[in-house]
Amino acid sequence: MQQIIRFLIVDDHPLFRQGLVSVIENETRYQVTAEATTIAEALDALARAQVDLALIDISLGHENGLELVKTIKSSRPEIQCIVISMYDELIYASSALKAGARAYVMKQEAPSSLLDAIEHVLKGRIYLSEDMRQHMLDTMLLQEKTEEIEPTQLLSLREVEVLRLLGQGFGVTEIAQTLNLSVKTINVYRDNIRRKLSISDANALRKFAIKWVKSNER
Repeated sequence: MQQIIRFLIVDDHPLFRQGLVSVIENETRYQVTAEATTIAEALDALARAQVDLALIDISLGHENGLELVKTIKSSRPEIQCIVISMYDELIYASSALKAGARAYVMKQEAPSSLLDAIEHVLKGRIYLSEDMRQHMLDTMLLQEKTEEIEPTQLLSLREVEVLRLLGQGFGVTEIAQTLNLSVKTINVYRDNIRRKLSISDANALRKFAIKWVKSNER
């Protein structure tokens, strides 16, 4: 008899969550035992349901799903996490792995990619797309040659998000609206980024952010 693998799905979009349930439960040995839309709901579900593997979206309303990944990693290390997101893996996959996830799958990928990722994780392996694996290898080689530090190694998840939006041409007010935060808070994040990356002023930071975003689009 095959062992049943039990899933928790954490996503605040009901239709997408329903689609994930359908994809997962189409496999006879997979069973969704809990669903959640927020971090609090997810932690409550973990206290009540048996779960082997959690599928977690990064964007949970105003919350960051990677914080949930970190919590699960520290408090329930036997539960494996897969991050599923609309955000570009070239920017966020590294942060997801550092938070404790074992795989990163973009939402626009085919269902077969998710099932492949699940199988990789169940076998104790890490899953990333071929493009992402190559990008990480290239980045490692470049760092060895230039001894540059990747910004995501120094910045918090929210700071990376602000840096990404700066690099995409958004102003401080637009970033505040996008992240549903105050302009004052965004300015604090921006100052923290400058300090951590040793960048002299806001103009130099914007130039750096644009270059960084472009380098991750290759």
